[in-house]
Amino acid sequence: MEDKRILYVSSEVVPYLAENEVSLMSYDVPKMINDQGGQIRIFMPRYGNINERRHQLHEVIRLSGMNLVVNDMDMPLIIKVASIPKERIQVYFIDNDEYFKRKATFTDEEGVLYPDNDERAIFFAKGVVETVKKLNWVPDIIHVHGWMAAMLPVYMKHFYKNEALFADTKIVTSVYSQSFDGTLDMEMLKKVTFDNVPQESVSDLSEPNFENIMKASIMHSDAVIIASEEVSSSLTKFIETSNKPFLPFVPKDQFAEVYTNFYKTQVL
Repeated sequence: MEDKRILYVSSEVVPYLAENEVSLMSYDVPKMINDQGGQIRIFMPRYGNINERRHQLHEVIRLSGMNLVVNDMDMPLIIKVASIPKERIQVYFIDNDEYFKRKATFTDEEGVLYPDNDERAIFFAKGVVETVKKLNWVPDIIHVHGWMAAMLPVYMKHFYKNEALFADTKIVTSVYSQSFDGTLDMEMLKKVTFDNVPQESVSDLSEPNFENIMKASIMHSDAVIIASEEVSSSLTKFIETSNKPFLPFVPKDQFAEVYTNFYKTQVL
């Protein structure tokens, strides 16, 4: 993977958030490519429970300052950056006080999903793409991890479809076990189609539960990785019948060689 550019877009990454299958793989896979001489960037939301002082986050003024429109509302975009110690890996954080200042990731103290999680996902997707455009850094692959990042493939294939910068960029989505119950805001479909995304291409979002959000991401990706043993049988079947190149689950001690080979033979 020497000199290949891979952009990792994730809901969660260690060491900035607690360890789980998404946050661990969102660190392990980029580290693997970095060790192989690839050029990588990682993007994640700047949740309010990330300790900025401990992890030495700082705002990138030249990248911040633009406004993104979400559901006809102007939302200021703030970009912060940090480096993972010892790895020379830069992590970019998409921030906005309205969406990400609260001191938790996806739910309140009672475990109830935040009512604006759908808008946070839209803002995150747009924020990543707009920042990469400002960096003028052209990824060969964008690899998406976690449901908060799942709108990125949708927006890449529709909202940003005429961006010459990404003309040859391929998108991979990793699918993990179900990480929330219930649905996001039932107006999510309307908010996505507000951005000129054709309704028929995201009709699953009429009921924005975990599985349907992942289906939308899968349908707009160029390849799919089953990243958890616990992916539901219905979602697994959807992947297998999607006509997308896909990689079945492989244990963590085997993923490095298998993922690299998948990138080289099925994606690039």
